[in-house]
Amino acid sequence: MIIVVKNNPDKKQMDNLVKWIKGLGLDIHMSKGDNTTVMGLIGDTSVVDEDLIRSLDIVESVKRIQEPFKNANRKFHPDDTVVNVGGHLFGGGHFQLIAGPCSVESEDQIVTVAKAVKAAGATVLRGGAYKPRTSPYAFQGLREEGLKLLSLAKRETGMPVCTEIVDVRTLPLFEDVDLIQVGARNMQNFELLKELGRTDKPILLKRGMAATIEEWLMSAEYIMSEGNANVILCERGIRTFEPYTRNTLDLSAIPVLRDLTHLPILVDPSHASGKAKLVLPLSLAAVGAGADGLEIEVHNDPVHALSDGAQSLRPEQFADLVQRTDVLLTVCGKERDK
Repeated sequence: MIIVVKNNPDKKQMDNLVKWIKGLGLDIHMSKGDNTTVMGLIGDTSVVDEDLIRSLDIVESVKRIQEPFKNANRKFHPDDTVVNVGGHLFGGGHFQLIAGPCSVESEDQIVTVAKAVKAAGATVLRGGAYKPRTSPYAFQGLREEGLKLLSLAKRETGMPVCTEIVDVRTLPLFEDVDLIQVGARNMQNFELLKELGRTDKPILLKRGMAATIEEWLMSAEYIMSEGNANVILCERGIRTFEPYTRNTLDLSAIPVLRDLTHLPILVDPSHASGKAKLVLPLSLAAVGAGADGLEIEVHNDPVHALSDGAQSLRPEQFADLVQRTDVLLTVCGKERDK
C-alpha cells in the first residue's frame, strides 16, 4: 500500500500517522520528493483502513499495489535511486562504464588492464577473484590473492573495484571492494542476499540465467528489506533455445524495469553474447534502450585468458567502444563520467 502525503504536512498529524501505522505491525518506506512524500507500507496491509487514512487532511491519495516487491517498486520511490560507488554515481541520468578482465590472473595483468580501461574512460574496475564455473576443473580464480591484487590495482589507478562474491563466509575479505557483484548463479542465494543487505556496500545484482523480471526484483527486495538500498541491477542475458550466442540479451527488460523500479540498470553485453565481435553493437543497443551503464570484459591478451577470452575486448577495442557510446549518449540525454 502507498500513501501519498501532501506537501508540507502538519508535523503532529504526520507523526501520529506514522505511529499508528507502525502500531499495526507495519514497516514504512519513506520517499520525499519536491512536492509530495510517498509512504510505502510493508507488511500485511489488510489491517489498514483505507477510508480512514484517505479522510486525513494531510493525505492526498491511498493506493494498493499488487506487485510483491515493495522497496524496489517505483510506486514506493518515484524518483530514480542514485548509487554512489567510490565517488561515481549510477542512475539518475548518469552513465558509468565498468571494465576489466573476467578473472584476475596476475599483478601485471590486472594493473595493465586497469590503467588501459581508465585511460579509455572506465570509472570502475571489474575483475573476478572468485569464479563460479560450470566445470569443477576450470580455473576458479585466485581467490583471496585475487582480492589483494584488485586492491593493488585500486591503489595504482585510484579506480574503485567491483568483484563477485560466491560464498557468504568470504564477506569479511571484501572490505576493500567498492561494489560487490552477485552473479547470475547466486541471484536466488537468499541467505547471501540477506547478509549483503546488512552491509552498507553497493551491490551489483545480475539477472539469473532463467529468471523472470519479477524474480529478479524479488532478489533485489531480499537485499533492500535488510536495510541496504544501494542495489544496481545488471541484465546479462537469459538462456533460450538460440545456440549461436552464449545467452540472449533481453534489452526489452530495460524499459520494463524503468517502469517497475527506481533502481539503476546496467547491461553486460560480454556475458550475454559470449563473442567479442558482438559486444560493440549490443553495447550501442543497450545505450539506446536506456541503460545507466555497461559492464565490459577487457583483457590485454584475450587469446591466453584463463577464462572467457572469446568474449573479451582488447584495450584498443574498448577505447573505440567508449567513443562510439559517447556519441549515442548525447542523443539519449545521458552523460558519462569523465
